[in-house]
Amino acid sequence: MTLRRLAPTRRALGATLLSVIFLAACGADEEQPKRNTTGAGEPGLQAVKSYLTDHTERLAADARRLREGAEGYYRMAEEKRFDYPALLRDDRDKVASFVRDAQAGFRRANPSYEEMEGVVAGTPSLADFDVIIDAGGDSSDPENAVPFSVKTPGGKTYKQPGNLNFLVETTVFGTEEKFQAKGVKADLDGDGKTEFGEAVPDADFYLGTTRTFERYANELNDAAQRFKPTNSDAFTSLVVMTPTMSEYFEAWKNSRFIAGGKAKETAFVAASRLQDIEDILSGLVLVYENIRPTIDKADRAQAQQTQRELIRLRDFAAKLRKQEADGKKFTAEEADTLGTQAQEQAEEIAGQVTQAAARLNIKVEDS
Repeated sequence: MTLRRLAPTRRALGATLLSVIFLAACGADEEQPKRNTTGAGEPGLQAVKSYLTDHTERLAADARRLREGAEGYYRMAEEKRFDYPALLRDDRDKVASFVRDAQAGFRRANPSYEEMEGVVAGTPSLADFDVIIDAGGDSSDPENAVPFSVKTPGGKTYKQPGNLNFLVETTVFGTEEKFQAKGVKADLDGDGKTEFGEAVPDADFYLGTTRTFERYANELNDAAQRFKPTNSDAFTSLVVMTPTMSEYFEAWKNSRFIAGGKAKETAFVAASRLQDIEDILSGLVLVYENIRPTIDKADRAQAQQTQRELIRLRDFAAKLRKQEADGKKFTAEEADTLGTQAQEQAEEIAGQVTQAAARLNIKVEDS
C-alpha cells in the first residue's frame, strides 16, 4: 500500500530547517526574552482551538454516519449468510445505494480532517492521531505502521492494516481487492462490467474498520477539547507542515487524477490531492493569522511578507485545483515541476517562521 503521506520526510525536513536557523540564531548578541513553553494555552490562539474543535466534531459526526451505514450493509449481508453473489443478485440496487452513500460519506469526512491536518499533524501532542487517521502505513513498514489493529464482528483481526482514511476510501471505492467481498463481480449497475467506483466491500471488514474510525475520531475530538494551544504549538505546526508540498504533489502525480486507469496508487481517488493541499494550507493560513501579532514584535515587515507568501502558496494550490476541476489534464512532468515550485516556496516560508521563533525565543518542536 502507499501511505497517504510520508511522515519521516516531514520530520527530517523540519529538523534540517531548525538546525540551520538555530545555528544562525546562536550567533546573535541581542538578549532574548524568556521562552514560553507553558501548557496553559495562549489567549490569542482561541481561534485556532475553535477551528480545531469545529473540525474534530465534524469528523466524529462523519465517522458515526459511516459506521451507521456499515451497520446497515452488514445486516444486509448477514441476512444472506454473507453469500455475496446472492446479495448482489437479490439486492443489487440496495448494495449500489449503500456504496454511493458510503462514497459520499467519505468525501465529506476527508475535508473534515484535511482542513485541520496542519494543526493535528504539526502539534506533537496530537500528531499520533495523524498517523492513525491519515498518514500511517501497514505492518509491512514497521517504522511508519499504525499502532492499531482492526477487529471485526466476525472475530477476525487485521493487524496494523494501514491508516483509517486509506482503509475506508479504498474499501468503498473498490481499489483494494483484499478489502472486497470474495467470489463476486462488483457490477452494481448490471451492465456486465466492473468499472471504477463499483465495489462490493467485505461487510465484516468494513464494519470493523468504521467502528475503529469512529472510536479514534471521538478520541481525537476529546483530545482537541482538552487542547490548550501555545505559541510553541502554532509555530511548530507551521514549520513542520508547510514544507510538505513535494510529498503531496508526488501523490497527486501517481493518482488517478493524472495517471488515470494506469495509476498504481489505490488511495486519493475520492478527491484530487490538490484539494488536500488547499485544505491544509487554508488551515495553516488561519494559524499564521493568529500568531501574526506575536511575529510583528520581532519584525513587522517580515511578518507581513511571510503572510503574503503563505496566502500566495494557498492560492497557487487553489488555482491548480480549479483548473483541474474545469477539465485541465496535467501531465506527470507538470506535476513534478509544480511540486518543486511549491516546495521551494514552502521551505522559504517555513524558514521565515523558524527565524521569527528564534528571535522571540519560542520553542519549535520536531513533530
